[in-house]
Amino acid sequence: MYGGGGGGAANANTLFGGGGFMPSQSTAVPESSGGSFSKGRNAQTLLPLTVKQIMDAAQASDDKSNFAIDGVEVSTVRLVGRMLGKVDRVTDVQFILDDGTGKIDVNRWENESSDAKEMADVNDGNYVIVNGGLKGFQGKRHVVAYSVRRVTNFNDITHHFLQCIHVHLELTRSKPPHINASTATPGHANQVRLPNNQATTFSAPGNTAGNDLPDLVMSVLHDPALIDREDGVPIDHIANRLQRPEAVIKEVLNQHESDGHVYNTIDDRHYKSTLNG
Repeated sequence: MYGGGGGGAANANTLFGGGGFMPSQSTAVPESSGGSFSKGRNAQTLLPLTVKQIMDAAQASDDKSNFAIDGVEVSTVRLVGRMLGKVDRVTDVQFILDDGTGKIDVNRWENESSDAKEMADVNDGNYVIVNGGLKGFQGKRHVVAYSVRRVTNFNDITHHFLQCIHVHLELTRSKPPHINASTATPGHANQVRLPNNQATTFSAPGNTAGNDLPDLVMSVLHDPALIDREDGVPIDHIANRLQRPEAVIKEVLNQHESDGHVYNTIDDRHYKSTLNG
């Protein structure tokens, strides 16, 4: 994979011909699908994307504040690219993210000391992983980041673009995910149907309907007593709560992160659910 520094991105223009995926890729919302998949929790599922996909995204509603990619409403995204033009201000940091397919403005508010510490660790020229909300204002698209992490293993760049391709193929080969409250299984009212018919259940604490370990981990992350923690929930807390080894919990979290359900915050041992923002 990539073993070097500045050349680690292997030039996304070379990998992807200067833009998203196939020329035939469509980002319009299919009329036959009843519009984009419903607003609410589904739209909060974190999707790995390229800047070009964001710039090509269709408007998902009349208020022009929501976007649809491959027929799916998108509001929470993951981008990987090079930081340019970093500007530190009193309460926030602004920069441009260039991933080789395009450039987009990113804003990161510094509400806590951990936010400032996170942004002090990244500088112009660094490759960064950005998790955040996709926004539109006066016809211009930008990202309000809730996590900006410096890339230390350049294989992460390759992995991100492979994830972008995988998600694109999944979304174009299957029906858009949806929540059908009328047919939800009792005890699974918060079940989110993801591509390839994979379901993730977000159970409330004490709800044992989803009793496998991935569900239990998500239940801890959605505990009302923990969701407001800016630095996320530490792995050792989850392990102690569930009485499982930390290595096992870390493996489950890694899979959840790959699936876009969680993201790490101040380091690779603190996590938040993408549904909690």
